[in-house]
Amino acid sequence: MRTVFGSWKYIFRNLWFLLPFAVIPAVFMALSLDYRCISEVVCGYFTGTPQAEFLEFFHAWSFIRFDSVLGAVYSLLAVVCIFLFMAALLAFVEKHMKLGKRTFGGVAAQFKNVLLPALFITLLYVVLYEIWAVVLSAVLYVISQVDTLAVAYLLYTVAVLLFLFVLIYLATMFYLWLPCKMMTGFRYFDAFLYSYRLMVERRWKLVLSYAISVAALVVVLSGCAFLPDFAFRIAGIVLFAFLFLNFCVRMEVVYFDADKLDREDELHSYRRY
Repeated sequence: MRTVFGSWKYIFRNLWFLLPFAVIPAVFMALSLDYRCISEVVCGYFTGTPQAEFLEFFHAWSFIRFDSVLGAVYSLLAVVCIFLFMAALLAFVEKHMKLGKRTFGGVAAQFKNVLLPALFITLLYVVLYEIWAVVLSAVLYVISQVDTLAVAYLLYTVAVLLFLFVLIYLATMFYLWLPCKMMTGFRYFDAFLYSYRLMVERRWKLVLSYAISVAALVVVLSGCAFLPDFAFRIAGIVLFAFLFLNFCVRMEVVYFDADKLDREDELHSYRRY
């Protein structure tokens, strides 16, 4: 259960140190959502009219907004903030777990080292997700044309669940790459091979952990789609702040456990000196 819930234990123990890293990315992530399309798709599904155009499905699932120039700017800022604050957060958490000290001294140097790998993994996940969103939207559009409502609902639900499983499975393949790159200094592909071997034994635990996070995201945002735009954004900011922390912190928790590394934030052996 350490793989599934261990990161939450760390987050709540160190919440006030970690939360500042998540607020700004969460704001732009929430602003990157297309509220109008999400509301139409969700409300249509729950009111007996699961039909929508391809672009409406895509805008509802995509994190890259195309509805306005301001929306595109929000999406760009979200991507930039994600990799910048991810790099800073991981540098801070790694130092805390390695040395047992929640200080910012020396974090800047590691931040510079992890900046490019953080940008690489962020862009990889964004591209992977947007391709997934395109394919899912196309499938849902085809399903929405089915005349029999019961069949359409069945296919719609199965398609969403199946595609979410595929997305989660793909995401686990690269999940330990960034902390592995930070800790070992291996080249990009060598770090992937080593991290993948570490991940294999924990794949299904990671899938379960991802599934819980994705379920929370889908359920909360779907429920908030019935609320006004402002309330939807506020709920999104809170949700994304904690999921961003969990996504990043879990990398370190799982990597330290997988590579059998001692965590000084738990052992406190530094206090002997």
